[in-house]
Amino acid sequence: MNGATMKKRWFASDNNATVHPAVMAALSRANVGHAVGYGDDPVTERTELLFKETFGADSQTYLVWNGTGANVMAIASALRPWEGVICAGHAHIAVDEAGAPERIAGVKLFTIDTENGKLTPDMVRERVADLGWVHSNLPRMVSVSQPTELGTVYSEEELAALGALCRERNYYLHVDGARLSNAAVHLGTGLREAAGPADLLSFGGTKNGLMNGEALVFLNPALATGAGNLRKNVLQLASKMRFLSAQYEVYLGEGLWKENAARSNALARRLEAAILSRGLSPAQAVQANGVFACLPTPVTESLLERWFFYVMDASRGLARWMCSWDNEESEIDAFAEDLGATLSLGRGK
Repeated sequence: MNGATMKKRWFASDNNATVHPAVMAALSRANVGHAVGYGDDPVTERTELLFKETFGADSQTYLVWNGTGANVMAIASALRPWEGVICAGHAHIAVDEAGAPERIAGVKLFTIDTENGKLTPDMVRERVADLGWVHSNLPRMVSVSQPTELGTVYSEEELAALGALCRERNYYLHVDGARLSNAAVHLGTGLREAAGPADLLSFGGTKNGLMNGEALVFLNPALATGAGNLRKNVLQLASKMRFLSAQYEVYLGEGLWKENAARSNALARRLEAAILSRGLSPAQAVQANGVFACLPTPVTESLLERWFFYVMDASRGLARWMCSWDNEESEIDAFAEDLGATLSLGRGK
């Protein structure tokens, strides 16, 4: 990680990006006088109305501290301890949450290996074929990431097919939308459409210009019974809620979600074009703000001396470059030029 100190902005994760100035300004505006805690304040009231305008009048939204909290709360609100969640093997809930869904929600995760991060109805049917008897957890939810951890985006038709399967089998559909804004920009839709027929949505903004705070949106309001108490129970109730809410007032009310996501997606496409011109093909379709490619180990090691990014699968040399709302085109071009030169040297050895 010694390269991390050499650049102001990196390609390791959009979590590393700065907070958008409009969000900082919103926080300053909210930082005046006293306000009742735990969400009983005017800013939160306005923000809850914005969520209803965005996701439907019947939806109910609960702001939480982080994406893991939203995911855990979603699972805990809908499932009982003898039930389980079907998800992709790369899913954030399976590999990046330190076992929180199993420990806190107390359910089983049934993972499915995929090449592009996406689940299909046939994959789900095959995975659950031998489940459902007294000695196994009962599948009760399908959880998908939109976009996936490999940067691919479910089409509206693909999500509709999964939704139909869930209705057929009496499962719930959960969408982990930490980067839902990027998916919506790619699809050319609103946020609600990008979530498809989800019952529960973990909606994020931290990766797209916010400081902190995510949201659990109950698109199926029948599942929201007791959600306020559950939020406290799973340690996700913020006392000074107005500061989480103020960020979403700008994010949703002023269209910042779309502006920032459009920029990071465009930068990813710029990087894709640059690496293609240098003879390197992305490992996955570039549909959101991430670019994945397989590199020879010497090339990766050389680049990491000057740039900070993650190697997702060392056995394949799979590198991930995440573009953030605050990256500059000049940074994309400089990295691509360095990558091309390093590839040429590596191939010459």
